[in-house]
Parts: sequence; C-alpha cells; structure tokens
Amino acid sequence: MSGTDCAIEPLGETALLLRFGSVIDRALNDRVHAAAATLRAAALPGVEDIAPAYASLLLRFDPRCWPDALRLVGAVRALLERAPVAACDGEPAGTAVIDLPVCYGGEHGPDLAEVAALTGFTSSEVITRHVAGDYRVAMLGFAPGFAYLLGLDAALAVARLAAPRLRVPAGSVAIGGAQTGVYPSVLPGGWRLIGRTPLRLFDAAQAPPARLTPGLRVCFRAIDAATFAALSEHAA
Repeated sequence: MSGTDCAIEPLGETALLLRFGSVIDRALNDRVHAAAATLRAAALPGVEDIAPAYASLLLRFDPRCWPDALRLVGAVRALLERAPVAACDGEPAGTAVIDLPVCYGGEHGPDLAEVAALTGFTSSEVITRHVAGDYRVAMLGFAPGFAYLLGLDAALAVARLAAPRLRVPAGSVAIGGAQTGVYPSVLPGGWRLIGRTPLRLFDAAQAPPARLTPGLRVCFRAIDAATFAALSEHAA
C-alpha cells in the first residue's frame, strides 16, 4: 500500500490534513502513527506540529517556509511513497510501554458495578478483562492530555452516561462506547468511571506536558485503596 492512498487536504493556510480512512480501527491507526514517524524523521523545514488522530494526521506548518502549500503536499506524498511499508502498512509506532496503577471500583470507580451489570460480568471479571487489554494511545483529544486508547475488550463496550458529570476527578479511567480513556485533569465527562490512577498525567510545566503520548503502549495494573493513597502522596 503506497503513501498516495491517503487523501491530503488543506486546513486554512497553515495546516494539512492527511486522511487515511474514516473508522476507528487499530490497523488504520497503525498507518497513521507510522506516517507520523516517517514525517517526523524527515524533519521538513517549517513543519511545526504533527498530530495523529484515529484515522487522520494533522500537519501544521509555517506558511513563510511553504508559501505554495502544494509543494508541501508533494513533499509529503514523496516521503510516504518512498517509505510505503513504514508509512502505510501498519508498522508499530514504537514499543515504549507505561504502567498505570489503577484502583478499580468504590469511590475511585463509581460506575464499575453498573458496567458489570450492563455487560453481564461480575465487577471482578470487568477488572480482569480491562487489565488484560493490549492498549495503545491512539490519539489525544477533547482536553489537553486526554488519551483515547485502542485495545478495549469488545465485551466491555457500554454506552456513555445519559447525563454527563460536571466534574470527573483527574486520573479517572473510563469506558465510553467501544473506547477506554484516562482523564488527565478535573473535567466534565460522560464516560463511565471504573477506576482511577494516582499518577499525575498532565503537567503544563513539563516537556512533554502529557505523560500519555500518541503511539505509547499502556498497561493497566490493579491496586488496592491503600496503595492508591500511598502513591497519591508520592505523586503530589
């Protein structure tokens, strides 16, 4: 599959959008991350940001370096064409893995019992299935540092809440439809909360500010309330 199999369209005068498809699919997201890796490695002059999504890739550039955006389109296509396997055939974006300790249920996961009831599992089975997932950060969105993860067991998919919460605690691990995600800060949200990590996931003073970055693999690990409290003190 070649680099010309993605559609490239302008977004105003300072950005391009590369579209690889229109569905949430791991193989498709692999192509997006591999293309991002190819373009980052090329270090094209004037390219300021490369942001992957589920099935597309945003490329922001300085128009002073590329007054004719069509030239940049051509350069991008040429790079992806020269690296067809890496850019478009699902090469892994990387092997870095982050361990996320999570206290499931109780005050940290107030929706766990309801998720269990909706899926037909016990709460323990929901935890076991959630921990067993092979997750990868597909994209960041909704709010700074909010990680959308691919790899949720399809049997755990549940509808979002009918009425979103106005305040979701930072570190909350949640399920929304066929997706799982982690709230990096206190935010409103309608996903079902099954647990919470004590780790600090977003700090604007750090580089990068988000602990979970696109392409990173994530491993959830169940912990008890006492361990959560101890790790929270260390993270503060």
